Amino acid sequence: SLSSIVGRAAGMCIPPLDIEVKACVPEKWWTLYEQHSRKPFPDEVAEKADEQLEEFSRILQHEGIIVRRPDPIDCTQMYTTPDFSSHGSFSAMPRDVLMVIGNEIFEAPMAWRCRFFEYRAYRPLVKEYFRKGAKWTAAPKPLMSDELYDMDYPITNLEDRNRLVSQGKFATTEFEPCFDVADFIRAGKDIFVQRSQVTNQMGIEWLRRHLGDEYKVHVLSFKNPNAMHIDGTFSIVGPGLVISNPIRPCNEIEMLKKAGWKIVEAGQPTTPDSWPLYFTSKWLAMN
Repeated sequence: SLSSIVGRAAGMCIPPLDIEVKACVPEKWWTLYEQHSRKPFPDEVAEKADEQLEEFSRILQHEGIIVRRPDPIDCTQMYTTPDFSSHGSFSAMPRDVLMVIGNEIFEAPMAWRCRFFEYRAYRPLVKEYFRKGAKWTAAPKPLMSDELYDMDYPITNLEDRNRLVSQGKFATTEFEPCFDVADFIRAGKDIFVQRSQVTNQMGIEWLRRHLGDEYKVHVLSFKNPNAMHIDGTFSIVGPGLVISNPIRPCNEIEMLKKAGWKIVEAGQPTTPDSWPLYFTSKWLAMN
């Protein structure tokens, strides 16, 4: 039988405005992150998010899918490593943390310091799957020392970020491998990925070497000033069928067309302006 992990929104707290966070989140929320990190998100926001995840779980269950949930975690707990101090943020997005390829489960070497221990919420499930026969691989855990980041990344507004990304400059360096799983999307034996604010070339190369010749890893690029997670830009929805973001076109689109892929532009999102969208743009509707 099929099973799926659905995250938890309860207990989410506001991340610190570290440079790797600032490079990803909407500019209008920078002050909130800077002044209120470690505090919970507004109750009405967290409650609505949790209601949606509960309803999503029920829909999956009615389709006969077994739904598993991560453990609740205390996101306000401070932690310190030899290289940095931070606190947690959430365990709402298993798509960012865990990757399944064949019978192998990967834990991602994520780039946000406030997500360093996020894998702990999923460890009981991963151990259970391992005992049932799954392979379990944890990618090299990044130190997250200052060398992983361009600590002088010169962003004071959205225009700065647009300019830097268009020049191929990101807040993360190539000091060590890092990636979020949500920057990857798989179609059979082909895996597509983008270099983003949270996924660097070392992380992509680590996965490519680990998988060997059985899979082909293709790096795509997009006209996207806020590169973080590919599925709001490029989403494979069927064999040879891609939904593409019309304002973030793929620079390698001709390669896909020559291979016989059908590219369909997504419609404009209808998300109300009143929705806060602390982490994303309205193009989350593509996901």
